[in-house]
Amino acid sequence: MKTEIVEIEKEDGLQVILGHAGFIKTVEDLYEAMASSVPGVKFGLAFAEASGPCLVRSEGSDPALVKLAEKNMERIAAGHTFIILFKGAYPINLTNAIKDVNEVTRVYCATANPVEVIVATTALGRGVIGVVDGTASKGVEKEKDRSERKKFLRDIGYKL
Repeated sequence: MKTEIVEIEKEDGLQVILGHAGFIKTVEDLYEAMASSVPGVKFGLAFAEASGPCLVRSEGSDPALVKLAEKNMERIAAGHTFIILFKGAYPINLTNAIKDVNEVTRVYCATANPVEVIVATTALGRGVIGVVDGTASKGVEKEKDRSERKKFLRDIGYKL
C-alpha cells in the first residue's frame, strides 16, 4: 500500500463537502439535494465511479466550480468518493440534506478550512483513509475567546 496526501484546491472562503457514496445516480441525487436545500447556491460536484468505465461524473450550478470539483476528484481518484465545492451557503445549511441522500455512507468533512485528503493506493484501486480539516488546536478557549465565539455566531445570524 502506498499513501499520499492530496490537498483540495480551492480559494479561501470556498466551502467543501467531501464524502463517500455508492451508485451512479449519486451525482443527480446530490445535485437535487444541493439545489433544493439552498435555492440559488453556486456549486460544483464530482463523483468518482468505482466500477464500469470508472469515470468522474459531475454536475452543478456554476461551471467554474464544476470544473474545479472535477480537477480535485481526478487528483483524489478514489472510487465512490464525492466532492462538492460551493459558495453562498454554509455547510450547516447543506450537510444534513447530503447525509440524507440514500447512497451517501459517509461525510468526511464539511468546511471552509484548507483540507488535505489522505489517500491509499492498493493493487485494487484508491481509497480515502481520512482528512485533515484545518490546523491543529492551539489551546483551550478562555473567557475572552468564549465571548468572541458567541458574538460571532450572533453576528452571522446563527444565534439570537
